[in-house]
Amino acid sequence: MLNKAKYIEHIKDEEQILTMRKVLDKLEKVIDYYTEESTDFLDPYQRKLCYSFLNRFTDVSYHEEGGYSEAERKSIIIYPSYKDQYEINNFVTAILIKGNFKFSNLSHRDYLGAILSLGIKREKIGDILIHEDFGQIILHKEIIDYILYNFKNIGRQSVQVKEIKFNDVVKAKENYDEIIVTVPSLRLDAILSAGYNISRAKSFNYIKNSKIKVNWQPINQSSHEINEGDLMSTKGLGRMILHKIEGKSRKERIRIRIRTIK
Repeated sequence: MLNKAKYIEHIKDEEQILTMRKVLDKLEKVIDYYTEESTDFLDPYQRKLCYSFLNRFTDVSYHEEGGYSEAERKSIIIYPSYKDQYEINNFVTAILIKGNFKFSNLSHRDYLGAILSLGIKREKIGDILIHEDFGQIILHKEIIDYILYNFKNIGRQSVQVKEIKFNDVVKAKENYDEIIVTVPSLRLDAILSAGYNISRAKSFNYIKNSKIKVNWQPINQSSHEINEGDLMSTKGLGRMILHKIEGKSRKERIRIRIRTIK
């Protein structure tokens, strides 16, 4: 039996401990029974935490599956090291959702709300890809039959759902607004204040109250320095990316380009 506490003792994020224990349960099954196991869908930060202990085991292998290479949320497939990745069972699949979407203007929240209303847990759902005429959702194969039978509506909009191959998954077009602002430094509180157009004091409160994640990791230090390409998400305010550092102004302020994601 694995000493699970030993393998996660270095993880300080209390919110992730239960998730990591579930992954260790999967790992233990692979070691004890030579099975193939898949985790729930995990964000990049969660997967990084998993690698910190998965890489300690030489008798297991693993790979990620999210339906397409750029997926944000992916499941980790764990299996005995003597097996080849390409002979492993497929634990993840995708669905296509079609309907009369011309005047619906459905959002990510609409799609997610509709599928969660069926009693499906969020961790069983991967990326949701929204296009003008259709939507696609990556999900665990264990729930595909239930989804195909029960997923009939998004709000008041009737939809048709079918399973598709990964080759048919289309990456969603990135939808964002872009602004150029100047900041005194690349501190997190300064970036939030400029990007969301809020006071420095308000951005500090968001950070202090643990409402900020940088690259999916909770950050509670206002002085945390943001780098080019970092993704910031704030509860109630949405997401933004420090897309580019342009240089300095005449007053020695830093000129940055920020993309707020719709």
